[in-house]
Amino acid sequence: MTAETAERMEDAIVRAAETTAAQARLARANIANVIFGQPSVIDQTLITILAGGHALLVGLPGLAKTKLVETLGIVLGLDARRIQFTPDLMPSDILGSEVLEESASGKRAFRFLKGPVFTQLLMADEINRASPRTQSALLQAMQEYHVTVAGERHDLPKPFHVLATQNPLEQEGTYPLPEAQLDRFLMQVDVGYPDLEAERKILFDTTGSEETKPKQAMSWDDLQAAQRLVRRLPVGESVVEAILTLVRSARPGAATGELAQAIAWGPGPRASQALMLAVRARALIDGRLAPSVDDVVALAEPILKHRMALSFSARADGLTVEKVIATLVKPIR
Repeated sequence: MTAETAERMEDAIVRAAETTAAQARLARANIANVIFGQPSVIDQTLITILAGGHALLVGLPGLAKTKLVETLGIVLGLDARRIQFTPDLMPSDILGSEVLEESASGKRAFRFLKGPVFTQLLMADEINRASPRTQSALLQAMQEYHVTVAGERHDLPKPFHVLATQNPLEQEGTYPLPEAQLDRFLMQVDVGYPDLEAERKILFDTTGSEETKPKQAMSWDDLQAAQRLVRRLPVGESVVEAILTLVRSARPGAATGELAQAIAWGPGPRASQALMLAVRARALIDGRLAPSVDDVVALAEPILKHRMALSFSARADGLTVEKVIATLVKPIR
């Protein structure tokens, strides 16, 4: 490759990044016009989708998690569907099933009826209420982007993203997600209460005669182009070292001092991959062409939180995963 060709490619990436950054900022603004008082939730969810991943939304009922997913579908131009997970939900209710049909000539054949998983943006509402068998039906879809029914492979639409919700308090009659499935979520997004002014705005906007409607900012073609661009953004050596240092220090036996015996299990290489993609997406949304160590620090908790567990003694001493991550982040600042 000649120097002139390399320069032209670099210019093309810069122009594409500027266009995509403008679209992402418009998408963020359009979502914020409907979802009030949740800027970090909006940013983290957008970063997840731009990075091509799935997110686990953890928050109490009534904090607009469902509305966020509906709004994302409209703003990003995606086909969105919702599944309410319940204890009696079966895998076929998600994936689809084969039915026996008879033609006019009397010939019988099986036909596959697609389930709600065949969409571009899937909301798995209260995913921990379904049985492990049903939860696992999403596992192949989230990782392989296809499902297998009666031995036949069926590819999912592109792009495909799962935004699952979970109530952090009510655990009676629920089935905690296994570690293998938690690891498939690029990040855990904690949805908290809005502040006073945001809640005041919610009151007036949602109880009047007219409610603000979300507006489309990107098409699914634009989104796929943005996801390809995220993987092409350069990452500096200092950022790579910060990611590796952080993730490796969060594993049992790697931590030092008071944390040495606190971590029961920690993140694997998929956490490093998630950080590598997420910091690029965050930089792109902010209009930067390369991520910084600050991006690693900002995304450390949502990416590592659901990939770690503390020992019984550490939890008995009042230590939390958030405190552990805050301690691990200090050396890389």
